[in-house]
Amino acid sequence: MMLERILPKSKSLIESISAPGDIFIDATCGNGHDTKFLSELATDTGHVYSFDIQQAAIDSARENTDGQTNITFIKDSHANVQEYVSSAVTGAMFNLGYLPKGDKSITTTPDSTLTALHHIFELLKIGGRIVIVVYHGHPEGKIEKDALIEQLHLWPQNICQVLEYRFINQQNHAPFIICIEKLKEGSLS
Repeated sequence: MMLERILPKSKSLIESISAPGDIFIDATCGNGHDTKFLSELATDTGHVYSFDIQQAAIDSARENTDGQTNITFIKDSHANVQEYVSSAVTGAMFNLGYLPKGDKSITTTPDSTLTALHHIFELLKIGGRIVIVVYHGHPEGKIEKDALIEQLHLWPQNICQVLEYRFINQQNHAPFIICIEKLKEGSLS
């Protein structure tokens, strides 16, 4: 069996812990691919909260998830997740950077992403995961990657595990995964 590429691996890290009725967050809905995937996992009474700051992203995601009724689209920063979600969450997905085929000057930022990670971690069930695909081939992406790595190194290992999954022999700043798995309740500071 070959190693999973980055995007399939990001999905398998969530799928392996999912069950019918789970609640998920797509913190960067983009064109809706992760939202659709999470919606298909959240069967029965499950639900997906899908965030983006751009109306174009929300519109594209709505189109790509047509007919799926277990999704709430939220045009706001993922940093404000606590204003919209209070349920225990099984998993969350992030694709950092900019909207594919969109305005490349609008990107995720270290401050909003780190704030969102803290809030989502508080909502996460024990055994739940946050999966982040880090795109760092542009200047803002490199800044965000460095800030994430610096902060996540400090998260206590008795509260969570933080995995980095990357191919080290690929060119052009290939994307990689950071996966945070919650081990128990506790303070991240």
